[in-house]
Amino acid sequence: MTAAEARERIAGLRAEVTRHDELYYRRAKPEVSDLEYDRLKRELADLEARFPQLRAADSPTQRVGDDRLPGFAVYRHRQPMQSLDNTYSDAELRAFHQRLVKLFGQEDLAYVVEPKIDGIAVSVTYEAGALVRAVTRGNGVEGDDITANARTIAALPAKLKAARGARVPDVIEIRGEIYMTLAEFQRINREREEAGEALFANPRNLTAGTIKQLETREVARRKLEIVLYGFGAWEPAGAETQSGFHGLLRAWGLPTVERFWAAKGFDETWAAVQALDQLRHSFAYGTDGAVVKLDRLAQQHEAGSTAKAPRWAIAYKFAPERAETRLQAIAVQVGRTGVLTPVAELEAVVLAGTTVSRATLHNRDEIARKDIRVGDFVQVEKAGEVIPAVVGVNLARRPPDAAPFVFPDKCPVCGTRVVQVEGEVALRCPNRNCPAQVRRRVQHFAAKGGVDIEGLGEAMVGALVEKGWIKGIADIYRLQRDDLLTLGKSVEKSTDNLLAAIAASKRAELWRFINGLGITHVGATAAKDLARRFGSLEALTEASRDDLMAIEGIGETVADAIIAHFNEPRNRTLVGDLLALGVQPAAPARPARGAAPLADKVFVLTGTLPTLTREEAAARIESAGGKVSGSVSRKTSYVLAGEEAGSKLDKARGLGVAIIDEAEFRRMLGE
Repeated sequence: MTAAEARERIAGLRAEVTRHDELYYRRAKPEVSDLEYDRLKRELADLEARFPQLRAADSPTQRVGDDRLPGFAVYRHRQPMQSLDNTYSDAELRAFHQRLVKLFGQEDLAYVVEPKIDGIAVSVTYEAGALVRAVTRGNGVEGDDITANARTIAALPAKLKAARGARVPDVIEIRGEIYMTLAEFQRINREREEAGEALFANPRNLTAGTIKQLETREVARRKLEIVLYGFGAWEPAGAETQSGFHGLLRAWGLPTVERFWAAKGFDETWAAVQALDQLRHSFAYGTDGAVVKLDRLAQQHEAGSTAKAPRWAIAYKFAPERAETRLQAIAVQVGRTGVLTPVAELEAVVLAGTTVSRATLHNRDEIARKDIRVGDFVQVEKAGEVIPAVVGVNLARRPPDAAPFVFPDKCPVCGTRVVQVEGEVALRCPNRNCPAQVRRRVQHFAAKGGVDIEGLGEAMVGALVEKGWIKGIADIYRLQRDDLLTLGKSVEKSTDNLLAAIAASKRAELWRFINGLGITHVGATAAKDLARRFGSLEALTEASRDDLMAIEGIGETVADAIIAHFNEPRNRTLVGDLLALGVQPAAPARPARGAAPLADKVFVLTGTLPTLTREEAAARIESAGGKVSGSVSRKTSYVLAGEEAGSKLDKARGLGVAIIDEAEFRRMLGE
């Protein structure tokens, strides 16, 4: 390559990497995988090394990606907050070790191997033991002040504990990662799927979008977590090793990595990296690599740093598991709110231990950008280790007759011309009477998270909508026995069971009706809060914005969505129709004084209980005045554990949270 060719390629790579930095750090909407991004950046770094005369101080290889956004105050780190150099190669990891061996003249260097959590880098500052600030990495020198949002994280204490041998510093910047558990990510996506809304791609992107919300109460609705593992400024310093620092974090009552490995020399270190790779799938959060650090802090200081990363640490990234298979078709689904979502129908392939035959294609723009065509051989990856997604196309195997996919401009179900709301990527069918939307709305209302009508599943709802007997939610309560008996032979018993379930649902708990109405941004948790506050559907429909905002956990966005929902005449009419058809929602029971044995207690459920389902246990807790949380923190009162309890049990033990079984739980209830 000539210098002129290198200049042109470097300019192109710098522009491309800068664009991907903007998408990843500021917009939380990356278009390429970490592996693809790192390859681009590595190519740029290699060219700059080969042609040093073309180096530039503002090259993305010489700086940290910038996550700062308008709307946040900017705060300068006391000590710069750097990123880490990445590698996917054991040979490069060995080269990292050999550079340090050469520097220190010592082969058996002591290392710490930590899991690399796939989240958002943060620096929290404690002064005299009190939490005073939380700041994103930003550009490494200064970041966005997200203190108010960080305070919503239950595991982050407002004050450090004073413990023997763990002096509370005058000032300390503690570095770590804000993340979302896979369980919470799946909960949010389940709610979005029921609402017919586009799913979030992975927990990291959702975490980034959440922590940069300007409305703190909206952040609190999504249960974020934090893990801490490093430090910046520290006055007076109080540790000699990285492993010792982990001990201090625990003594101060801070959440840190649940497991790290101490190793000496390369062979032990590489064995620890491999052990982490085997164990990481059991963690409650996404782990995309291993961070290898010199253990002795004096050696870290002597090794020093480059402009953007320490020389004493490196991240070994686990290559994402991919599989290649043929794309047989692209199906376009219509959700409850009319959103058109493309789904790849694939030749079945095994990926990360499960058989995958369908994968998300996200939206029309993603299909066009990746030029995905029916008949292509595509690479499938589990995005964030959760949702299968098509991430690329093998152009060398493209059939000659493969044509670009034409996204429908009309609803594939009802034929209505689709629309695109300004500022949204998604296309929507605006026809509220579209059979697909009706089916999804009725399914959502009748589901377990709604009024829970057994027998009114997807197939039955589809048949009833096709017959024209159900055109909306209220029609559930207008179904006639004689009509249902015509659906097939020997259906008398199933018909009577269905009608009995429908009749019983008229007295379902109020929160189930509220959740079943499908109000934007209102899931089961918010529905329960609304039910407790207003006590009836009629009162909720008349609620003012101020009334709604007075409820803890209901912010401006949710309040505005509720007001907008009931400002639509058809939604108010639906409530009136339900009441006229005999619906009498059960208001939340208010425990009498002395009859709330679990008042103010926070429970986390894990594993399989001997006789109670999770839903039954949660209902008992709430009726006795307690609360149910999805994640363990220092605010957790009890972990109710059954068989095959997962990582929540380990976290509870680490935090000293009381662990009880079903028998003890029943004793607490006085049963």
